[in-house]
Amino acid sequence: MRIISGQYRGKQISPPGNFRARPTTDFAKEGLFNILLNQFELEQADVLDLFSGTGSITYEFASRGARSVVAVEWDPAYHRFIQRTCQSLEMEQVTVLRMDAFRYLKKPVQSFELVFADPPYDHPRLKEIPDAVLGSGILRPEGMLIVEHPSKISFSAHGRFIRQRNYGSVNFSFFH
Repeated sequence: MRIISGQYRGKQISPPGNFRARPTTDFAKEGLFNILLNQFELEQADVLDLFSGTGSITYEFASRGARSVVAVEWDPAYHRFIQRTCQSLEMEQVTVLRMDAFRYLKKPVQSFELVFADPPYDHPRLKEIPDAVLGSGILRPEGMLIVEHPSKISFSAHGRFIRQRNYGSVNFSFFH
């Protein structure tokens, strides 16, 4: 896994071999950030990364100069890995929380321009994520929610759905 752009471009990140997380592919990250860079000034953005896993998306936002990034990860080993990686790279704008993403959304302490959610593809509550995020008040009025999900799931009928983009086996659905 590597950081594809920004201050830490090309930096290799090596999670332990026993991690089961599915980091977002470089191809998908490039596509995602091309979309985001056309709509947001990332240097002014506060970002929430739910279900952070290995932290791949957190590192990309921090590398591209996001004002702040909050990474929410439940698993203690993944949480420690993200914390150590951010410390070693001196990503001071990143806050890493060990917490269930749905629980975090019930008591938001700040709002965000961008919320990225990449739950395990077999997460039993994956389909609830848009309503949980959009109903929490955590997304600023001009903000965007991005949910990474498998192709067998479609959010196109959701009232706040904007579009879906596919990058190989990676699918992103965007909501306003």
